[in-house]
Amino acid sequence: MRFFPYEQPYENQREAMDRIYNALTRGQSILFEGACGTGKTLSSLVPALEVARERDKTVVITTDVHQQMRQFVAEARAITREEEIRTIVFKGKSSMCHIDVGYEECQALRDNTRAVVDAERDRNQLERRQRELLAESQQGDGGAADARSAVMDELANIEERLEDLEEQNVCEHYRNNLTEDTEEFFGWLFEDVRTPEEIYEYADRQEFCGYELLKEGIEGVDLVVCNYHHLLDATIREQFFRWLGRDPEDVIAVFDEAHNVEDAAREHATRTCSERTIDAAIDELSETDDPLADDAANVLSAFHRALVETYEESFGFGARERIDERWEDVPIANEDRRDDLTLEFLQRYSGRGIDVDLEAATKLGQTLDEEYEEAYREGETATRTECQTLQAAAFVSAWMNEGAKDGLYPVVSVTRDAGTDEVYGRAELYTCLPRQVTGQLFDEVYATVLMSATLQPFDVTEDVLGLEESVTMAYGLQFPAENRRTYAVETPPLFSSDRDDPAVQEAVTGAIHDAVRMTPGNTLAFFPNYGEASRYAGRLEQRDERTVYTDEPGTAVEELRASFVDDDDSILCTSLWGTLAEGVSFDGDDARTVLVVGVPYPHLDDRAEAVQDAYDGAFEGTDTGWRYAVEIPTVRKTRQALGRVIRSPDDVGVRALIDARYSRDAKADLGKYSVNGSFPHEEREELLDLEPEKLKFAMLNFYTDHDSYDGAVPSP
Repeated sequence: MRFFPYEQPYENQREAMDRIYNALTRGQSILFEGACGTGKTLSSLVPALEVARERDKTVVITTDVHQQMRQFVAEARAITREEEIRTIVFKGKSSMCHIDVGYEECQALRDNTRAVVDAERDRNQLERRQRELLAESQQGDGGAADARSAVMDELANIEERLEDLEEQNVCEHYRNNLTEDTEEFFGWLFEDVRTPEEIYEYADRQEFCGYELLKEGIEGVDLVVCNYHHLLDATIREQFFRWLGRDPEDVIAVFDEAHNVEDAAREHATRTCSERTIDAAIDELSETDDPLADDAANVLSAFHRALVETYEESFGFGARERIDERWEDVPIANEDRRDDLTLEFLQRYSGRGIDVDLEAATKLGQTLDEEYEEAYREGETATRTECQTLQAAAFVSAWMNEGAKDGLYPVVSVTRDAGTDEVYGRAELYTCLPRQVTGQLFDEVYATVLMSATLQPFDVTEDVLGLEESVTMAYGLQFPAENRRTYAVETPPLFSSDRDDPAVQEAVTGAIHDAVRMTPGNTLAFFPNYGEASRYAGRLEQRDERTVYTDEPGTAVEELRASFVDDDDSILCTSLWGTLAEGVSFDGDDARTVLVVGVPYPHLDDRAEAVQDAYDGAFEGTDTGWRYAVEIPTVRKTRQALGRVIRSPDDVGVRALIDARYSRDAKADLGKYSVNGSFPHEEREELLDLEPEKLKFAMLNFYTDHDSYDGAVPSP
């Protein structure tokens, strides 16, 4: 309890901490589901810090939700008030760079700057030594005169080297790191838990590089707060642990919002290469007279022609004209042979051999990359040129060698350039099985805690992420059950094929309208997509005087959310797959009722089918692919949306699932499209099946019993 910063833990929080502590001492992985109010962060962080202190480990807690990052900082600050811990909050270089350069440029600048500073330091030492020897020789020491002559020769060489180095590109911020006193910075850094924004501002005032100072000061800390990519990207993870001064087995990894790890791991493992990268590589090769250039250009040109031909052949009448700025997939996978792009490539290629030419392209790419590095170091170029040949050759090699492996799905996509109106494509190796990324990570580190409000069913999480013999625990809502109601409203199922049915629309609109009228305050409504949110927002505006707020894709929601919560009798319609469905709280009067309309399955495109096929192949069971890849992620999203309200013991509210597929009786009529069984047992027990026409009476009675109406009670 020395790391617990408050007077008393919540109900069940002490038990959770005890169980997590015991599992961590055994080096096990932990799956920890806790509803709002469980205190998941401290339940995981406190025992992790205790075990780390006892066993000389470092705790790394990570999330992909910005609001949770702020919560981690707040909790770490509270802990620091009780028990001293050294904490670093780490973000990527791109968000902390003071001169806004890319990774490769930064590497070259850093190496150049260190070379200059080292040379200046050597020069200063030699100058001091030659003055000492001069004084000794003036006092009659003959040996000192000879030694000084040698030092002067070395000093002349250093001066000449410095003249060359000073023509190279350097980073003045990093130079100050190396030459100025940074003790005050580190004193300030570890006085409290500092955010990346605070570190950036402090370093900027002192003209330091805050990112490099963090890397320098991170070794030996107790706690690191960071983003997912520091652990999920294998290359970054290796560097990150090296900065920590830790081997993987010395790290306790804590993942928050761990239901997102599946998609994040898939994203980090997926490889892409744009047609424009290959174009640039071919142009690059045309400008070099290296003997390997012809072979490299031969293989990359053949792949380029195959890529263009593959997506051009996919266009039906008028399809090319309909391509917009969004990437759109062109299915190319085949069940009984290699994909269409590979077959087209094999047909178009002629030469000594694809492997031979790709080896030439890779070798030449490495040579060119070294030349670009040297040119930037020497100040011959203002920016560090990226070698397109090396990138293109690496991708095509991966495509040919790995494209047919289980769990990888080859796909081509097209888009339109908004500036030139040009249609162009890209090839992609899409990773279907996240455990190919996460399994290795969980095997390497000492122990892992994955926590979320929606991790169940645990066996599916274990399978998908590659966990073995994990400890599982789940805690439901700790708030008074009498303060909430959860309804499964048996409106007609909102299947995609039925969404344009006027009768279905009218039934769904009626249920939403009744819920809004009976809510003493704001209503938050989630739909399968933005299109349906807009559709029902328009229908509600026609029959109600309340303000209807409509979320739209690709727009910032902060202002919309602020306007909504400032209101006291409105509805906000949004997509369940948007940014408001998780990581955002609607506390107290911000929203009293939350509705999930329909079962918001993701868009079931060819990628989704590929993931289902991969899961079917990897795991046993009937409809495993559908359950693992579609149904369970959708229900988790639904549960996340329901958790946007009822955020404290005093909150009173209604949560309604508007679609018959959520009811207990749906299994008999709807088969695998019934989702009631995918909810955890305790949540199913709370779900009350309700006919649509009875919803308004149930809500009226509930809110009346809690004296929630301010003024006239609405008439049903």
